[in-house]
Amino acid sequence: MRERSVADGQAASKKVSEAISRTLPFLRRYARAVTGSQQQGDEWVRLCAEVAVRQPELIAEAEDTKLGVFALFHRLRQPFGDIEAGASGGESVRGRLKESLTDMAPMQRQVLLLTVLEGFTVADAAHILGVDIDAAERGLEEARKELQRVASVRVLVIEDEAVIALDVADIVRNAGHEVVGIAATEKAAIDLAKKHSPHLVLADIQLRGADSGISAVNQIMKSMSVPVIFVTGFPERLLTGKQVEPAFVISKPFDPDLLRAAIAQALDTVSI
Repeated sequence: MRERSVADGQAASKKVSEAISRTLPFLRRYARAVTGSQQQGDEWVRLCAEVAVRQPELIAEAEDTKLGVFALFHRLRQPFGDIEAGASGGESVRGRLKESLTDMAPMQRQVLLLTVLEGFTVADAAHILGVDIDAAERGLEEARKELQRVASVRVLVIEDEAVIALDVADIVRNAGHEVVGIAATEKAAIDLAKKHSPHLVLADIQLRGADSGISAVNQIMKSMSVPVIFVTGFPERLLTGKQVEPAFVISKPFDPDLLRAAIAQALDTVSI
C-alpha cells in the first residue's frame, strides 16, 4: 500500500514536471519581454523552474499548469532589482529620444503582456499578479491608453512576404511610428539599416532562399545597437534558453495590440 502511494506520488510529480517543461518557452518569452534581457529573464525562469520541480505541489494546486507556473513566477519576484530599470550601461532609448516613451507602471505593463502576449484572461492575470480583478482591468485600460502616447521612432521591417510586410508596416504607422523601409533580403536589410539608423527592427526569422532574418540582424548589430523584435510562426525554437536568443519574440499570426505592446516594451526596456 505504501509502495503504491510512493509510486502515485512519483507519477504525479513526473506529470507536473512534464507540464512545467511545456510551459517554460512561453514563460521565457514573457520574462524576457518584462526584463528586456535574455540573461535576466532566463535566470528568473530558471529559479522558478527549480522551485517548481522541488515543490510540485505549488503548481499542482492550480487549476491550470501554465497559470500555476506564471503565478509562482511572480510570487518569487525578480532577483535582479527593478524590472523597469532596463539593461545596465549605455544610454537608454528613453534618453536618446529625449522624451518618455511611456509612463506605464509595472503592474499595468505586466497585465498588458500577460493578456496580449501570453493570452491570459484579465482574471487570470489578476491571479498571477496577486491583485483583484478590478485593479487588473484598470491597469489594462491605462496600459492601452499609454500605448497611444509612445513617442514616434524609426522602424525597419525585415519581412519577405509582401502582404505580411505591408500589414506590419500599417500597424507600425498606425501606432504613430515611422517605417524607414521594408527589406525582403539580408542585403537590403543591412543597407537600409546603415542608411536610416532605425530605433527598432522588426524581423522575420526566415527570408527568401537561404537568407535569414537572424543573420541580417547580426550584421546590423555589428555597426549599431538597436532593440529587435523577432516575428515567427515557431516561437518555441527561439525560447530554449540553451543559446543566445532574442529578448523579444512574438508569434504569427498576431493582432495589432500585440505588436504595439511589443514595440513599446522593447523600446522602454532595452538600453542602446
